[in-house]
Amino acid sequence: MTQQALLVMDVQQVVVDRHPDPDYLPRLRKAVDAARAAGVPVIYVVVGFRPGYPEISARNKMFGRLAGASAAGGAGAGGEELATRVHPDVAPGPGEVVVTKRRVSAFSGSDLDVVLRAGDISHLVLTGIATSGVVLSTLRQAADLDFGLTVLADGCLDSDAEVHRLLTEKVFPQQAEVTTVTDWTAAL
Repeated sequence: MTQQALLVMDVQQVVVDRHPDPDYLPRLRKAVDAARAAGVPVIYVVVGFRPGYPEISARNKMFGRLAGASAAGGAGAGGEELATRVHPDVAPGPGEVVVTKRRVSAFSGSDLDVVLRAGDISHLVLTGIATSGVVLSTLRQAADLDFGLTVLADGCLDSDAEVHRLLTEKVFPQQAEVTTVTDWTAAL
């Protein structure tokens, strides 16, 4: 039997605040609760950096501005810890793994692959913010690593609805099963 895990990616308070959708967290909570009830591991992935952002090159278009803000007196004491906190509506339960990544893909700069191999997990169910960021990058890398993949289309969120639609309807089905939270939870 294939061992699957639900990945909840980049659903940090600071990220959720930039993508307002009042229906998103309740839908995601339904997936998390169903996974827990079915004994499917829930693994959280957050993006985070050390104080002073030594992992970030100024050449990195996505994260480079963080390093610049730090040099200019940006995030203060404890700012990094607050920035990596998963939104309380879908927060990790006792014993659930939280993986910190250093780039867009959940695998980049993290120990996710080690955690998955140790758990004998061969199928990933992807959710997160943003569809065009962490979900796309993780899907591509996971496919190259030969994981089976499912994407919960309404368990993902993007600031651009058309990009989300294009990815979930045209791009992701080439490498993953794409379904909804309701259909996935009903099949557990």
